[in-house]
Amino acid sequence: MARDSGNREDFVRPIRRLLVSCLVLVLLVVFLIWRIDSPRAERFRAQLVDRVVPSMDWALVPVTEMVNLARGFQSYAALQRQNRELRDELQRMKAWKEAALQLGQENAKLLDLNKVRLDPALTVVTGQVLADSGSPFRQSVLLNVGGARDGIKDGWAVTDGLGLVGRVSGVGKRSSRVLLLTDSASRVPVTIQPSGQRSVLSGDNSILPVLDFIEAPEEVRPGDRVVSSGDGGVFPAGLLVGSVVLARDGRLRLRLAADYERLEFLRVLRSPPAEQIDAPAELIGPVRPEALLAGESPDG
Repeated sequence: MARDSGNREDFVRPIRRLLVSCLVLVLLVVFLIWRIDSPRAERFRAQLVDRVVPSMDWALVPVTEMVNLARGFQSYAALQRQNRELRDELQRMKAWKEAALQLGQENAKLLDLNKVRLDPALTVVTGQVLADSGSPFRQSVLLNVGGARDGIKDGWAVTDGLGLVGRVSGVGKRSSRVLLLTDSASRVPVTIQPSGQRSVLSGDNSILPVLDFIEAPEEVRPGDRVVSSGDGGVFPAGLLVGSVVLARDGRLRLRLAADYERLEFLRVLRSPPAEQIDAPAELIGPVRPEALLAGESPDG
């Protein structure tokens, strides 16, 4: 066994030396060819490159694909950032458009009126959405503003800065729950413009609530603006809700103006309590003394 091992080492060692010597010789020749400055050597180098480099394209394919993949990720990130900026800008432009439309309508009304007294501007409380408890059976979100600290009360309207989102339904000391318009328990009286048709917006746990109890549906067209009517004192009048769409089932539904996919910050509108009138007779006017003597009723 010792003799076989010695014979194998004596056989491998010369071959190793020969291979190393050949490799050194080849490298030396390549170095000399690339360093020789002569026309013949230049032609030889060109022919060598033309023969070897095209056949090595397959080795560069993984590198090229990795570079293209990295560039694709960079362009995708840039497009995503631009898309986000465009969405934010579009949301701001929608808010400006709605403000311009409301101002135009107020201006048109004021041109026909004189000495009109406008309602005081509503103040707002902005809160951050803490949690979304959306489910197939309930649509609501939780805000970080409450009754003890911020004076929030049940029933106040909530918007995202552009369109109506819902109303406050449950108030804690430091948080409050907002019932969304898409919830099946939500019922909001609205007005369809420009026809002036009254309706009730009913949530059905879908992204497109239903417009019920329309007096004249034939006068309503897809694309008509829908605002809160203020009936019943549920919400202040004139709040943008959305636009009319015709669903596949043939029913008139509402495309909400609020961006329900990005509910991050919401505004709670402080609604002042309505003034209670306890003396309805004062609306009729003072009673004439001669009417009392004649035995007439105060109503005339």
